[in-house]
Amino acid sequence: MTRKRKNPHELIDRIREALTELRLAEMMRQLEEELAAGPRQNDSRLEMLWRLLEPQLLLRRQRSVEYRIRMARFPAAKTLDNFDFAFQPELDRDRVLELATLDFVRRGQNLLVAGMSGTGKSHICIAQGHLACAAGFSTRYTTSADMLSDLQASLADATMAEALKPFVRPQLLIIDEVGLDRPERDATPDAQLFYRVIRPRHAAPRSTVITSNIDWEKWGEYLGDDIASVAILDRLIEHGHLLTIDGPSYRAEEHTKLNPPKKKAKPKTKGGTRARRTRRS
Repeated sequence: MTRKRKNPHELIDRIREALTELRLAEMMRQLEEELAAGPRQNDSRLEMLWRLLEPQLLLRRQRSVEYRIRMARFPAAKTLDNFDFAFQPELDRDRVLELATLDFVRRGQNLLVAGMSGTGKSHICIAQGHLACAAGFSTRYTTSADMLSDLQASLADATMAEALKPFVRPQLLIIDEVGLDRPERDATPDAQLFYRVIRPRHAAPRSTVITSNIDWEKWGEYLGDDIASVAILDRLIEHGHLLTIDGPSYRAEEHTKLNPPKKKAKPKTKGGTRARRTRRS
């Protein structure tokens, strides 16, 4: 039995309807370009099909990355390309670039970045977060103070389980500025709330990135509970990489550039300059 060939114009209309229903606008655009260009010499059906599919696929991937970046709630867009490694010569650049491969995220390992304020800790970690979003990992950024404030607030209306989800579920969690600021503490010490985030992430395991400008032994004072703080650090360090930035502050350098020290004027001598007095003598 001979299969009846469909009318090409009718088939094209049906394809257009299908692409519209599937909301594949980029593929529709590519189809119209192919129809306008006409048949290509030595072209196969598979090659044409890939030309239709590839732009739609790339667009969907781009939108997925943009969505993950929005969900991550980064305070700014940072990349390692615009990080000034020359300003921090003591920083191991090769180590930073190795971490940028995100193998530690794939393995569910942690990254602890220590250093004084203004040394570039947040820049490096946010750049890692953008790379993770591009690689398909769900990511969330927060400061320590904001996370603890949200968890403290959830105690009042018994919504702790829901409040924990944004911090427990992502494949990569970045907790920035540990030690820089702290919300008002209620009855529950911050360490116990911090622990409720770290414990399930450690058990999963899921990667956590921490930046801190205080010594590890001072976490107990910052979080209000020495025992719980030890338990937190124990879980972070067990599968953790440590990166220390021991260098100058970018912010202090920018302040100096904007406000250079004024040169002191040379004091004038009576009766003209010293050179004139020498010639007269």
